[in-house]
Amino acid sequence: MGTLPFRLLNDWQRDFPLVATPFALLADACGCSEGDVLDGYAALQSEGAISRIGGVWGAGAGGAALLCAFAVAPAQLEAVAALVSAHPGVNHNYERENHHNLWFVITGCNITAVRAGIDQLEAQTGLPALRLPMRRAYRIDLGFDLRKELAHGGTVQCAAVPVAKADAALAGLVEGGLPLLPRPFEAWAQALGQPLEEVLATLQHWLQGGTLRRFGVVVRHHEAGFLHNAMTVFDVPDAQVDGYGAALAAQHGITLAYRRERAPGWRYNLYCMVHGRNRDAVQAALATAIAGSGLQDHPHTVLFSRRRFKQAGARYFRQLPAGAEHAPA
Repeated sequence: MGTLPFRLLNDWQRDFPLVATPFALLADACGCSEGDVLDGYAALQSEGAISRIGGVWGAGAGGAALLCAFAVAPAQLEAVAALVSAHPGVNHNYERENHHNLWFVITGCNITAVRAGIDQLEAQTGLPALRLPMRRAYRIDLGFDLRKELAHGGTVQCAAVPVAKADAALAGLVEGGLPLLPRPFEAWAQALGQPLEEVLATLQHWLQGGTLRRFGVVVRHHEAGFLHNAMTVFDVPDAQVDGYGAALAAQHGITLAYRRERAPGWRYNLYCMVHGRNRDAVQAALATAIAGSGLQDHPHTVLFSRRRFKQAGARYFRQLPAGAEHAPA
């Protein structure tokens, strides 16, 4: 990858300029033309290296999401994965190394829509799903330096200020991604019937209040060379989980750390993720993080990702396609 494409991919995952002509500012920083920047982002999007330029919501900003898992017979895995991926509310769908081998996140405007989507998928597949609501986020941020061997970036998670109902339309645009135009925020302002300055001020307010964890380039990390990731789950006494979660979130290499509810047949309540360029580096970082947070004596299981079936933006503020919640099983 050339210098310009890499800079466009890496350098503005956060702190994307909230100004009338952001791509012109990026062009000045890169020593090229605005057209080069726009063409570069169009190419990266076409290649699948980025999903969009837009916002990543803080936990509690709005909508609902649920991590779920199916235990699927190997012979049926691809067929079941295709059914799961076809649901428009599903934004992540992975095979992982576990008896519960298909893990997916389903999102929606509210928990009722999310539960209806899971009910639909259970009916379509004939399989019961683990339903694992998140109770507290300690670190959630996948914006990191792509020059490194191991992912690490962002700040420890704080509670988000929810999106006001009056701003839901802007939130939907933020979720969908910035248009690749010289004045992209002006296009949003015109679509909303708002002054440009009001749109930019709202975005800045969201960043300051934690409603948006970041605004910038949303990278597809597999395409960027981070081919290996491991989700590790721990069984920790409920009274101690917040202390261990905070300690885990502070460890080098941890990109995600959060508490979830236990489920029948699933004892675990503390989760973390490590992303890296090779499996050995992920395993080493995970071992160091577990020791560094004092979790080595607690039961835990490591679930490496095997296959990615779907990775897309969440739908907290964008409506599902008509009829999606009630599609026939």
